[in-house]
Amino acid sequence: MMKIMVDADACPVKEIIETLAIKYSIQVIWVASIEHNIENKYGQVIQVDHAPEAADLYIVNHIQPYDIVITQDLGLASLVLAKGARALTPLGKVLHESNIDTLLSQRFMNTKARRQGYRIGKTAARTSQDDYHFTQALRELLKEKPQEN
Repeated sequence: MMKIMVDADACPVKEIIETLAIKYSIQVIWVASIEHNIENKYGQVIQVDHAPEAADLYIVNHIQPYDIVITQDLGLASLVLAKGARALTPLGKVLHESNIDTLLSQRFMNTKARRQGYRIGKTAARTSQDDYHFTQALRELLKEKPQEN
């Protein structure tokens, strides 16, 4: 059965996820380090060690094909895509095998530029338009039926 797993430490769309998960009767698993107090009305909270990749490792080890992972972490997204799951950013960008390599390369180049002292630009404040795009994208993923093998 399909579930949503959330990289919950810094997730700005928790309420939207809860609302849609309840509407579609989908299980939600919130994964966060023990340093974060995750409050939710729906789903299961898994608290992991505070090690840097502990939440990512938990998600990768418990994800199944066709599950949905909500994350801002492109490295985690690439791992869950390789396992047949689907990945969605809090901005509503659906990540696929066809776009993840380009995004990872872009991230690498930006990191390299920042280390050399270049400014890449500011992160814009979250808007209601961002929430709308995320809601639409998650709704579409929830409507997709897993393919039978």
